[in-house]
Amino acid sequence: MPHILLCEDEVDWARALQYRLERAGHRVTHVTTARDALRQVVASPPDLLLLDWNLPDLPGTEVLRGLRDSPTTAALPVIMLTARDEEVDRVVGFELGAEDYVVKPVSPRELELRIEALLRRCMAPRAAVVFDAGGLRVDPARGAVDLEGEPMPVTATEQAILFALARADDRPLSRSALVHAVHGDAAAVTERVVDQWVLRLRERLGAAAVYLETVRGVGYRLTATPVGR
Repeated sequence: MPHILLCEDEVDWARALQYRLERAGHRVTHVTTARDALRQVVASPPDLLLLDWNLPDLPGTEVLRGLRDSPTTAALPVIMLTARDEEVDRVVGFELGAEDYVVKPVSPRELELRIEALLRRCMAPRAAVVFDAGGLRVDPARGAVDLEGEPMPVTATEQAILFALARADDRPLSRSALVHAVHGDAAAVTERVVDQWVLRLRERLGAAAVYLETVRGVGYRLTATPVGR
């Protein structure tokens, strides 16, 4: 039974959503503050976090930043919930590492479908393709990314990008293909956001970022023989 942590200070709305998600077979823990959410993540790690942007004690963006900066929580799937519907706000949410960005008011059914889609992507079995070069090993079948022989903390978005590129077997993937790999057909994500995903991923990869190559006019690829090597 997937465990969902719901951090939302609009209590009536949160309770209605909690009831619906529990009826759908999920275990839901509801908290109303950022600090309670962070404590709960440590005490009982969820499979997915629904995180409100505007919380009474700390902005949800700061919570997300802290989660992504910690190796133990970097891969936790997060859906941002917010009334902010400007493109710049969506870009900020995705740049910080949110897997999805949902503007309120949203129908409970739409949110439920987004949750189910994200959980499927995170838990789905992976194709038997492995990328292994320069200390970077991407193994979709095991659902694992290793760097210099150690597990590499990645977000669900970064993992989806690496798995999609590994499966492409040295072929470049367009930005739209990477959006599809991360979000399916549901999200309207700009090319700028995709570039920010890749920039953040390269920062995590360090020296191994040379294997994540930009293909001008096309997109990105994982290659064991990057230009200049």
